[in-house]
Amino acid sequence: MEIEFSGAAGEVTGSCHIVRANGKTILLDCGLFQGRRKESQEKNLRLPLPVSEIDAIVLSHAHIDHAGRLPFLVAEGYDRNIWATAATRDLCGIMLRDSAHIQEKDAEFLTRRGKEAVEPLYTKEDAVRTQQLMVGVPYGRWFDVAPGVRGMFFEAGHILGSASVVLEAVEDGRTTRLVFSGDVGRSGLPIIRDPEPPGGAHAVILESTYGDRDHPPYESARDTLGRIVRETAARGGRVLIPAFAVGRTQELVYDLHELFKADQIPRIPIVIDSPLAVDATGVFAANPDVYDRGEALVNATRELFQFGLVRYVRDVQESKALNAQVGPMVIISASGMAESGRILHHLMHGASDPRNTILIVGFQAEHTLGRRIVERRPLLRIFGDDVPLRARVEILNGYSAHGDRTELAQWLDAVRAASPELGHVYLVHGEPPAQEAFAALLGARGYQVEIPASGDVREVGS
Repeated sequence: MEIEFSGAAGEVTGSCHIVRANGKTILLDCGLFQGRRKESQEKNLRLPLPVSEIDAIVLSHAHIDHAGRLPFLVAEGYDRNIWATAATRDLCGIMLRDSAHIQEKDAEFLTRRGKEAVEPLYTKEDAVRTQQLMVGVPYGRWFDVAPGVRGMFFEAGHILGSASVVLEAVEDGRTTRLVFSGDVGRSGLPIIRDPEPPGGAHAVILESTYGDRDHPPYESARDTLGRIVRETAARGGRVLIPAFAVGRTQELVYDLHELFKADQIPRIPIVIDSPLAVDATGVFAANPDVYDRGEALVNATRELFQFGLVRYVRDVQESKALNAQVGPMVIISASGMAESGRILHHLMHGASDPRNTILIVGFQAEHTLGRRIVERRPLLRIFGDDVPLRARVEILNGYSAHGDRTELAQWLDAVRAASPELGHVYLVHGEPPAQEAFAALLGARGYQVEIPASGDVREVGS
């Protein structure tokens, strides 16, 4: 078995790994690169390999940095199976269409600004055809990825439907098993079940987003969220939250619901301004079988996601009208790294108001607007204009859906405990400082660790 590292190697976005076994070629994920527009566009237009060589795709979860280039492959002729969990398949049905809408709108905008027509990376029709190729598979059940290679999904605990992947191939009488972590979540979060580490690995591809730090306890994140809402409301301001429409938005709604019931936040409007988040919440409601059984959520979907203070906004004019409303409110809007979507309009109108708070609740990749907010740049470039950053900026890593260094190390320890032949651990999906720190930590615990670069090829089980 051979691995070629293509995306999310020495960076966080563009997850894509090429596995060759038994004469078959399989992609693990094929995500969008995000960051500087020109650089990301160039990367996104480069296929990881000719479409004709791909025998199957296995998708860890629906986030765009893992699934977002699949419609581009389909537009270029890919027409074989895309294996995923059932919830991931359902989420991709809405998320990839939303991504295609953004691609089309960006192309229209760039065409208007330039002298030549700009084509979108892919269209909504490509996204629909992509979802039609997806085969939903339950956790814990073997499936035939391609002749001579089988796979199994394990709960990753990251978002609804997220999975760690086991690929197993028998070649020349020898069985080789590769474990791909996907994005490993945190234990003890509401709604999503805890991660379940696979066993029997000969090699592991492991994400390392937060490999250089630990998160504060989840319970303290809820308390801090309550404080931020109270203080901002007392100033008459708004809490503006760029949040991933899938997972993060639902967790925030859950905690705001709990805070309001406990009289920890005032009665102010809570607006979910994201058609994608509205649709994603519907997918959550339709997949109670993968909720955390420790939470009494299965029969409480309506109360949880539709309590009195929350308003879900789908209409464009209704979204624009929010900017004219007065008084405190909470606005949760996509995208999570503030690179596209309606959050840009709210930041354009609200970043300069010192009464407001911009609350960052997830990882912000390099060269994104979200990272510039985290760095508290004095001017934010939004829609071609410079907007002064006078709003308060709060960073709340307790809401991260990624495990921290301790949680990742514990996950890997559990894999090793059930994997007597474990060899190399390859760190991906992380920025260099986080990866180097995590590699040192794992090396001290006796692991053989490598940080592959894009294009590196490694043999497994040889």
